Amino acid sequence: MAARHNFRKLIIWKEGINIVKDTYKTTQTFPKSEIYALSSQMQRCSVSIPSNIAEGTSKGTDKHFIQFLETALG
Repeated sequence: MAARHNFRKLIIWKEGINIVKDTYKTTQTFPKSEIYALSSQMQRCSVSIPSNIAEGTSKGTDKHFIQFLETALG
């Protein structure tokens, strides 16, 4: 089954990618002692935003797509 939406064209996905870039840039300024704690958590959280949006586009119904968008928002 083909994707219902092209996530790369969605503004919200592009904004999510910007959040990832900003997060990585910001966490690079954190103390080295935070590499495996706060920095890692923030990076993983930011990556989950566009990842959930992209995954949601492959779902078969709008209900499932919306569910992934809500997860990304959370």
